[in-house]
Amino acid sequence: MDIHEILEHLPHRYPFLLIDRVLEIEPNKSIHAYKNVTINEPFFMGHFPHHPVMPGVLIMEALAQAGGILAFKSLGEKPSPDTVFYFAGLDEVRFKKPVMPGDQLHLHVEIERQMRGVWKFKGEARVDGQLAAEAKLMCAKRDL
Repeated sequence: MDIHEILEHLPHRYPFLLIDRVLEIEPNKSIHAYKNVTINEPFFMGHFPHHPVMPGVLIMEALAQAGGILAFKSLGEKPSPDTVFYFAGLDEVRFKKPVMPGDQLHLHVEIERQMRGVWKFKGEARVDGQLAAEAKLMCAKRDL
């Protein structure tokens, strides 16, 4: 999926869109996407300017956005003004390696289960094949 299709499947926009491309997606199973991390990201101005590091919460958000794309593709739907996917929980979060400007953050997300609008995912974020972060994520689809 290129950026145009990503924009069709996520309601997020700059500066909060954290997916640049989807390399692989198997609906009802998994997704592999990436984010190019550049020094131009607005958060680097204040997050350790002397040693810029991508905030861990944004790595988790990037995993959740990849999970959102996977959920929409699995449902055969696109975001609508009548519904929203909320980030509902994080478990077993671990940060293993800092993510820096110039890195390409690969996001691997698998569906663990889905029931009544609540999705549970297992996510890993990798840089150069090395694990940067991992977590179990929960998202909930709700009508507005």
